[in-house]
Amino acid sequence: MTRLTCRLVAVLALILVSVPGCGRQSPKSEESGQLEPSAAEDETPHAAEGAAGTMLRLGADTLRDLRLTTTAVESRSGRQRVDALGELHANQEAYAEVHPPLSGRVVKLLAAPGARVRAGAGLAVIQSSELGRARAAYLSSSARLLLAQQNQKRKRGLAAERIVPVRDVQEAEAETASAQADVRASRATLSALGVSEEEENDDASHFTLRALVSGVVLSRGLVLGQMADVSSAAFTIADLSTLWLTVHVFERDALRVEARAPARVTFPALPGRTFEGRVTFVGREVDASSGTIPIRIVIENKAGSTALTADELLRPGMSASAELQLGDATLTILSVPTAAVQRLGDAWVAFVPRDDGRFEMRDVGRGRDLGGEVEILSGLRTGERVVVQGAFVLKAEAEKMRGGGDPHDH
Repeated sequence: MTRLTCRLVAVLALILVSVPGCGRQSPKSEESGQLEPSAAEDETPHAAEGAAGTMLRLGADTLRDLRLTTTAVESRSGRQRVDALGELHANQEAYAEVHPPLSGRVVKLLAAPGARVRAGAGLAVIQSSELGRARAAYLSSSARLLLAQQNQKRKRGLAAERIVPVRDVQEAEAETASAQADVRASRATLSALGVSEEEENDDASHFTLRALVSGVVLSRGLVLGQMADVSSAAFTIADLSTLWLTVHVFERDALRVEARAPARVTFPALPGRTFEGRVTFVGREVDASSGTIPIRIVIENKAGSTALTADELLRPGMSASAELQLGDATLTILSVPTAAVQRLGDAWVAFVPRDDGRFEMRDVGRGRDLGGEVEILSGLRTGERVVVQGAFVLKAEAEKMRGGGDPHDH
């Protein structure tokens, strides 16, 4: 062997000795958990293009001790519900306060509270000197009109025989027109006082106060002999076949209530009973003191077509609670139990079980709380199974294996 050959052999031996770990593997524990990047096992888009996450591998003993439970990601209606308190009121489109058109003494009462009346029915008889003067003016103007018409007819006959000039006929016609205007004015005065044409020739100082709508007499503010006041309601009348429930809802929820949306209504006075209603109006102004918006719900009151009885259920003034649906009825969302979504650093994660003790730690978009469940905006899809009981332990294992670092840097 030449000297050059010996030097080359020595250099090669030195290079082989200096290579670290050549031909050897690092040992690993079978029972300790490990994090490893996962392959993209599923290319199907999730709720919002969720991609495969970090794979968490647990040993058999650790997995057995966890006693994990899983559930499937569900698709459900995106509508939420909100409860609001309110009070029943009479339907204002079928409600009337009857005021006497003039002051006078009550001489007869024709309707009592609770009675059912029809529009135009008599409620009370009131005597008024003011009405007497108005009737007298009407009768006087009617008499003058009759006389003027007769005089006009006579003058026309005389003018036809050339006994009187045409000018006399014209004067008679003008007098008739003036009398007609007086009659119309006095008739309008009586009409404003609530006197019908049939009552024009009745007792000059008496008039009948009449119902403006059909319904039930809710209250009566008159007694016999009392002086009726035009500023005070003598009767209140309402059709109780439908009632209005006004509830006050915080603006963040009220803006998601749609007109015609259904509502479920309950009353403390009627435990165990539920009534169906429908939203007919959402207020256009926020109450500055409470931050709420009024919402009107119409409720059918089948017993309301009869006079108030002990059997009638719903009455104006009753307090109630309404359950309202929020949002679009056609909207669907994904949801999982709240415990399935865990906070890890600055992100929310869920654990999708795989084979051989592996769990895919998936980043998810967390939406609204749904009462025991949470909305999933991204990262999962319908039907996928996620860990529920034990998800917190898996999160702790992930943090421990990462040594407190970011588990998503892989």
